Amino acid sequence: MISGYATPGGTRLFADQFSTCPFTPLGGTGLLVSGAGFGCYRVNAGVAAHKKALKKALTGGINLIDTSANYADGGSEQLVGQVLKDLIESDRINRAQVVVVSKGGYLQGKNYALSQQRKREGNPFEEIVEYADGLEHCLHPGFLDDQIGRSLERLGLETLDGYLLHNPEYFLGWAHKQGMDRERGEREYYRRIDQAFRFLEEEVDRGRIRFYGISSNTFPAPADDPEFTSLKRVWEIAESIGRDHHCRVIQLPFNLFEPGAAVEKNQPDEKTVLDVAREKRLGVLINRPLNAFTGRRMVRLSSIEVRSRMDYKEIIQCIKDLAQSETRLWRKILPGMESIPGGLRVRIKQQGCFAETLKHHWRTFGSYERWREAKDGIFLPRIQGVMDFLIAHADHNSDLAAWIPSHERILDRAFRAVASIYADDAVALEKRILTMLSKADDAWAKSGTLSQKAIRALLSTAGVSTVLVGMRKETYVSDVLAELHHSTEKADRTDAWNRLRKDAENIFAR
Repeated sequence: MISGYATPGGTRLFADQFSTCPFTPLGGTGLLVSGAGFGCYRVNAGVAAHKKALKKALTGGINLIDTSANYADGGSEQLVGQVLKDLIESDRINRAQVVVVSKGGYLQGKNYALSQQRKREGNPFEEIVEYADGLEHCLHPGFLDDQIGRSLERLGLETLDGYLLHNPEYFLGWAHKQGMDRERGEREYYRRIDQAFRFLEEEVDRGRIRFYGISSNTFPAPADDPEFTSLKRVWEIAESIGRDHHCRVIQLPFNLFEPGAAVEKNQPDEKTVLDVAREKRLGVLINRPLNAFTGRRMVRLSSIEVRSRMDYKEIIQCIKDLAQSETRLWRKILPGMESIPGGLRVRIKQQGCFAETLKHHWRTFGSYERWREAKDGIFLPRIQGVMDFLIAHADHNSDLAAWIPSHERILDRAFRAVASIYADDAVALEKRILTMLSKADDAWAKSGTLSQKAIRALLSTAGVSTVLVGMRKETYVSDVLAELHHSTEKADRTDAWNRLRKDAENIFAR
């Protein structure tokens, strides 16, 4: 287990090494954190590309990692632990320099299976919210005690710097569905948060965590939203524990199309959640900076990779080439590899072959955003897992060693071919967003990619500590680091966000 935790001196030393990058106090914790943090939502242990990306980030000027027990069903925390161990043992970083934040509350995957087993044994977790099939939620101290231990074990750490209750508003959503009176539901909601906070104070004394808080998607929501989480009431709960409480960090969504954190006056005295966070010296971690939800549409705030449409015949040929490459793997290469059992070969085919899916659905994704969501969220994670497994066997099979790079090129071309169908509309949308940004604030109009500008808008907003970016590839890390080296001064940009909100409401009406 890696001993120690992030310290003011350690994080100051790290910041001094990267003096051209912005570092911000993490609320009242005494720690300095990089303007961008490594968001671990879709990274997983065993994926070489994810490991390289995290190493590049930590050695390039990023010193905050945000993960959770339910990310990749624990695989995200395992990846973080592996990378920290490697870098610390090689003296490339020091534990005191890196802020590690994790979260708990969800019961999915292994946690859900554990919950069902405990129910069968007559020893269920208390105060479980049975939200949906395969999904439960819990804030009870007994569950949090179990989860912190499991997170520390996966991370290989003796102490977590931060621990957040993960989307506790699931209780409010459940209560609303049950027809529970709103006042009664809110009273029980904040009672559960109070109970959890008092337990987390004990965990601070125990030495397993250093500070705590809440990650909630509804901090920026309108006050009349049935799932709204009031930062004022959360702070009052912390204050009731004692003036020296350790509730020091919150996390919430904030992006170009979801500006509620800066413009939604859902707190007393016409204040926003960012206003109150600044007053109370809370560290503010921003999630979903590049994945915006507007209406029923998801918009990926990054530059379009494929900017022109291929001929339909060329697209079909690219998919045929992919089918031939996949067939060569499972019909000619895998049968000769005795080290891979037959059942596993079938699994590889099921997980890594997508030509048939593309053949039947390449014209039905509907938009560039939906295509990219399917590619990044479904296809690539499965393919990457298969490829990482095969790479480990390539040293002993020359046919496989030759097939891997060839297949990667064919796969990339097939994916680009499908993406090209939506290129015209996607490029037009990107231009509208960039124009919208330039009109909102002069600082946001300066040169940069769309993702860099989207991050810049957040980083330059007073009250934001760190913007959590999903950086699963080294190229994504480079894009973020380039923006950090050209940081923009923090200021009250409420007027800019209001202008942006007004334009964003009309951007899809064209």
